[in-house]
Amino acid sequence: MTDHHMHAHHFQDLLRSQRVWDTKLPAFDPATAPHAPLPLFHQWFEEAVAAGQTEPHTMSLATVDEDGLPDVRTLMLHDADEHGWHFASHTTSAKGRHLAAHAHAALGFYWPAQGRQVRVRGRVTTGTPAESRADLHARSTGALASALVGRQSEILPEYEELVRASEAAWERAQAEPDADVPTWTLYVVEPAEVEFFQGDERRRHVRLRYRREGEAWVRELLWP
Repeated sequence: MTDHHMHAHHFQDLLRSQRVWDTKLPAFDPATAPHAPLPLFHQWFEEAVAAGQTEPHTMSLATVDEDGLPDVRTLMLHDADEHGWHFASHTTSAKGRHLAAHAHAALGFYWPAQGRQVRVRGRVTTGTPAESRADLHARSTGALASALVGRQSEILPEYEELVRASEAAWERAQAEPDADVPTWTLYVVEPAEVEFFQGDERRRHVRLRYRREGEAWVRELLWP
């Protein structure tokens, strides 16, 4: 057996030996769910934090590029309110360019401490310049320094160039905590669909989907 085949066999064994939800999972009765998804999201988020879930505020963001090809990355949730689910980035970044071409996105939260997922799909709008500035300056000095570096997703010729730019940006962020970053933009996913997935040890997973119809929400269960 070649080294390549041995490695592939080892990887498959390793993969198949992994287990999920090695904990007692909470029950979820969809009949008790609220009429709109936002209160349930807030409740599940609080429960994820209480259960010790690592980084519950991180999420996957899926967009499509100018050619309609999918892309995905992990980033932080900045808020979830009556307007939608908030995140921020540069308009010049890959996701910023994608959203300028196709203003729709999907979000995915995964909280394995409780065997839960939340999926959000909808149209994406941008906050006002004032809202985007407020979002940036509500965060840490490091976040401002990172935003001041900019050039997200551009080719980096050598790592040392990033180090130099970052050091200069940190100095400016500390000296000018109100520094503006014109490309920094607050994005809001206005939900058309929100699905709550509760895992079950016997694979009888509960999937509750909220679907927007006009001003109302339709709740429906999905086969797992």
